[in-house]
Amino acid sequence: MLRRLLFLVGAIVLIDTTFFAALTPLLPHYAHTIGLSKASAGLLQAMYPIGVLVASVAGGVAVARFGVKATVLLGLAILPVSTVAFGFATTEWQLDLARFIQGMSSAFSWTGGLAWLVAAAPSSRRGELIGSAFAAAIVGALFGPVLGAVASFTGTRAAFSVVAALAIVLAVAAARTPSAVPEHAQSPRVLVSALGSRRILGCIWLCLLPALLFGNLSVLVPLRLSVLGWGAAAVGATFLVSAGFEAVASPIVGRISDRRGRFLPIRVALIGSIVGTALLPWPDKPIVLAVLVILSSLAFGIFWPPAMSMITDAAESRGMDYGYAFALVNLAWAPGQAGGSALGGGIAAATSDAVPYVILCILCAVTLVVLQRHRAALALRPASS
Repeated sequence: MLRRLLFLVGAIVLIDTTFFAALTPLLPHYAHTIGLSKASAGLLQAMYPIGVLVASVAGGVAVARFGVKATVLLGLAILPVSTVAFGFATTEWQLDLARFIQGMSSAFSWTGGLAWLVAAAPSSRRGELIGSAFAAAIVGALFGPVLGAVASFTGTRAAFSVVAALAIVLAVAAARTPSAVPEHAQSPRVLVSALGSRRILGCIWLCLLPALLFGNLSVLVPLRLSVLGWGAAAVGATFLVSAGFEAVASPIVGRISDRRGRFLPIRVALIGSIVGTALLPWPDKPIVLAVLVILSSLAFGIFWPPAMSMITDAAESRGMDYGYAFALVNLAWAPGQAGGSALGGGIAAATSDAVPYVILCILCAVTLVVLQRHRAALALRPASS
């Protein structure tokens, strides 16, 4: 039963991230067909995390009130509608609206799916299963640009209609999978009160920090590699290899966090991120920068399984519904991803690439020092079975 559920949740997040990542290769297509400007392209990219942010709390409330299956089905019901709308869109506002709604769909499906998985699993395997689901999401990110490239040749209507059909198939599979329904719905006040916990806030920061790192990387690295002489194919290959390593490492990191405690992988992630952000601004050869990007992305990705497990550990200790725990993850990821891209690009444009990297390096170093001092308070230890 647990393996079947992991496969279902993995498939859900894979489809979701496939659509999320499909936009990048389509931006030139929309620039040509509807005159999308750079500013408009940035807004279009941001609409997805904005949608996630807007629906984050609603996703947690839906899990607490109606259960994990109902929340997943709601997300999967919205997904085909938004996907088809995106495929048939012919104006900027239609694209923006479809992208925003898809982000809202993601908030429901991710929150419901991960809460479903964690609730069904023993706490001693929590990190491993979260890591496995996250690996599936990374695979979706790998396929996303492929889907976008195919859509640019075959047409967005046909390509995205296929994704919509797959979402419907997953909805049928989810509807046929047994799940528990909450006997007593938790009030959203539980979520609000959790924000007053220093432990919860620390866990949120450990989910927000890698989002900042990845957001900054996604803007500055492609531009720098282009300046150094690499084309779109080489840039894409760099991120493809990077994501492949992340997908392989994610369940392994989760398993280590279950057996050795959350602090060990997080400390490795922080040290690797400090080194990576300190070195990334300086290479003047594209191959050297590409290798650093792959290694740095691997370090950034190590955060996710232990950090997300920490939030569910903290939620469990407070008697808080797992849906609220993953709502907190979404509340951390969305502004981190959007802010990392916008602030990183803006600061680099006003100064140099080195400045946002140095700021992130300092943030990682300060985080490492704080974690060393407050390790016991954050309960960075293996979950008990």
